[in-house]
Amino acid sequence: DGSDTTSMDSGKNNGVNLEVNGDSDSNRAGALRTVYFGFNSSVIDGDTRDALNGNAEFLKTNAAVKVQVEGHCDERGSVQFNLALGERRAKATRDYLVAQGVAASRISIISLGKEKPVSFGHDEESWSKNRRANFVVTEK
Repeated sequence: DGSDTTSMDSGKNNGVNLEVNGDSDSNRAGALRTVYFGFNSSVIDGDTRDALNGNAEFLKTNAAVKVQVEGHCDERGSVQFNLALGERRAKATRDYLVAQGVAASRISIISLGKEKPVSFGHDEESWSKNRRANFVVTEK
């Protein structure tokens, strides 16, 4: 009956909000989490590595999901510099996930430089939130 279908559907994504064009910045990309970087860095370390390990497990468990990794920077630096840095962050994120066993064909990248901040202050607290790579679901 209909209730069986409903319960199967609700369990399909284990209760997480996963939608096409949903993103990790707004918690609409399932269990995928945005990762953060140090100033002028694209190095994967510490908390970033932990979050990416979880993202890799989610992607391996949900084999139909494809994502776009968006590389972002804080407001400091030129447009060209930040586009290049955002690309390095997105590539480092993708390469880490591929090394964890996620197919490269499931991950596209783009750099948005400093064009899409999530925090609008002009201090380290805001800047640290904008130095990130987030995930957008392109297929599920």
